Amino acid sequence: MKFLIIRFSSIGDIVLTTPVVRCLKQQGIGAEVHFLTKFSFQKVVASNPYIDKFYYLNNDWDLLMHELKEENYDYIIDLHNNIRTLKIKRELKVKSFSFNKLNVQKWLLTNLKINRMPAVHIVDRNLDTVRSFAVKNDGKGLDYFIPEDEEIKQSDLPHSHYLGYVGLVIGAAHATKRLPTEQLKKLCALLHHPIILLGGPEDKATGDEIAAIDPVKIYNACGKFSINESADLVRKAKLIISHDTGLMHIAAALHKPIISVWGNTVPVFGMTPYYGNKQVRNVMFEVNDLGCRPCSKIGHDQCPKKHFKCMMLQNVEAIAATAQTWAKELR
Repeated sequence: MKFLIIRFSSIGDIVLTTPVVRCLKQQGIGAEVHFLTKFSFQKVVASNPYIDKFYYLNNDWDLLMHELKEENYDYIIDLHNNIRTLKIKRELKVKSFSFNKLNVQKWLLTNLKINRMPAVHIVDRNLDTVRSFAVKNDGKGLDYFIPEDEEIKQSDLPHSHYLGYVGLVIGAAHATKRLPTEQLKKLCALLHHPIILLGGPEDKATGDEIAAIDPVKIYNACGKFSINESADLVRKAKLIISHDTGLMHIAAALHKPIISVWGNTVPVFGMTPYYGNKQVRNVMFEVNDLGCRPCSKIGHDQCPKKHFKCMMLQNVEAIAATAQTWAKELR
């Protein structure tokens, strides 16, 4: 049987589909697994050994459709389930199984604060799409594969970080998922351990501002490394402190201890760090009992209420104390 799995974005969501890819490939008798995503996420999936062939969404829609039709797929596993994937399914005209996005339940929670979300992780909701093929969750968690040529050398880091460091992910796609810069500075000042700041090029200026408070202790890696090199920095860290973002899920795939900090989104959405059956330390910090939270299933450019209490009231001292204790124990 030949399968096309579709997930266009983003980094974290793609990583959260990896159990479907692995379980389908290993448990589906003779399964040939193809994967379609955006070209910008090529590096996130390209080293996955459970994927037999890759297709990338780019500017030439007609060519892509022609190539996909030539494959004669038996089934489509739609893990994105949007208008674009609906168009693909209609054009290919093969049986498909689609991920349930629970949009009604998310709307009720974000708009009316009525919680009808099932107590089921998104990984298991993804896996529901392949249940008809007798594919089950193998309990092995998420996958992330880093090519050898994108592994970090010790010489890429300052000498002060050779004996270990805490990875602090300062970025996130939306501002309401991120601790304000002053909170991040406070957190770094409280940590008595080498720190590497992780994020994309868009986080470099903020990283420079934070690192300036102690350039020896804090190394700003934002924008200096590729996504796979950043993943390797995550892999080499003692632990990760992260917002609800893609590197958090990569950290879970690499079985790293995670301290996650939640702003406008909430763990009940089902996208918490996922380790399968593996027991790994992780703790979530969130400001409970806020009548405005969650205000979005994704995020905003600024707090709709203007007070940003979900991040301004975070217990930064407790986050730092937890990280400090873990870092000492993980020597």
